[in-house]
Amino acid sequence: MDAALWVSKTGLDAQQTRMNVISNNLANVNTTGYKRDRAVFEDLLYQNIRQAGGLTTATTQSPTGLMLGTGVKVTATEKLHAQGNLINSQNPLDVAILGEGYFQIAQQDGTTAYSRDGAFKLSATGQLVTSSGFLLQPEIVIPGNASALSIGRDGSVSVELVAGGGQQVLGQINIARFINPSGLKPLGSNLFASTAASGTPQILQPGINGAGILNQGSLEASNVNVVEEMVNMIETQRAYEINSKSIAAVDSMLKFMNQNL
Repeated sequence: MDAALWVSKTGLDAQQTRMNVISNNLANVNTTGYKRDRAVFEDLLYQNIRQAGGLTTATTQSPTGLMLGTGVKVTATEKLHAQGNLINSQNPLDVAILGEGYFQIAQQDGTTAYSRDGAFKLSATGQLVTSSGFLLQPEIVIPGNASALSIGRDGSVSVELVAGGGQQVLGQINIARFINPSGLKPLGSNLFASTAASGTPQILQPGINGAGILNQGSLEASNVNVVEEMVNMIETQRAYEINSKSIAAVDSMLKFMNQNL
C-alpha cells in the first residue's frame, strides 16, 4: 500500500513538471525565434520479486517474472528546433534564418551566445545589436550616410550611400551550425550557449554545407502550436487527476484496513 502511494506521488511530480513545460511554451508563443520544449519521461527502477526464467520446479522455468515498478520521473526537457513560420516585418534590420543555424551574439564576459532572433537594432555607433544591446558577430557597422541596407541570402551586407555615393560592402554575416541543437543550453533573452552535448559550432556562410539562408525583412516566429499545447495541457491535467485518485483510493483502502482488521 505504501509503495502505491509513492508511485502515485512520482506521477504527480512528473505531471506537474510537464505542466510547467507546457505553460512556458504557451507563455512564449509570441517570442521571436523561440523553440518549444518537450518533457521526456523515464520509468524508475523495478523491484525484482521473481526473476523471469527462474526455476519453478527441477525441470520447469517461469515464463514471466514478478517485477514491480516504483514510478516515473522527468529525465530531460528537450528543445524541438523545428522551423517557425516567417513573419513579414518589412523592417530592413530584421533577418530570419531559413534552415539550420544561429546568429552569433557577443556576451559581456567575452563568450559567444547563439540566437534565432534576428530582430536587430542599431546602436548609437551604428553597430547591429540585439534588442538587449548585445553585438552581432562578426561585427557590422552601418555608416551614418547610408540610405538603404541590403542583406543577401548568403549573408553579405551592403548599403547604398546618400547623394549618389554608390554602394559600399560592409561585411559578412556568418551563422553557427551544431550537430546536436537539442544540446544547446537556453540562457534566456532568446540566447543559447554551446555545451559538450551540442558539439563545437561550425561557423559557415549561409547556404553552404547545410547552413540555412537569410531572409531580410522577416522574422522567425515561435514554433509553438497553441492547439497542440492545449491538447497536451488537457492530457496532463487528466493524468494528474488519475494519479490523485490513485492516492485517494489507496488511502481509502488503508482506512478500511485500520477500521476493520
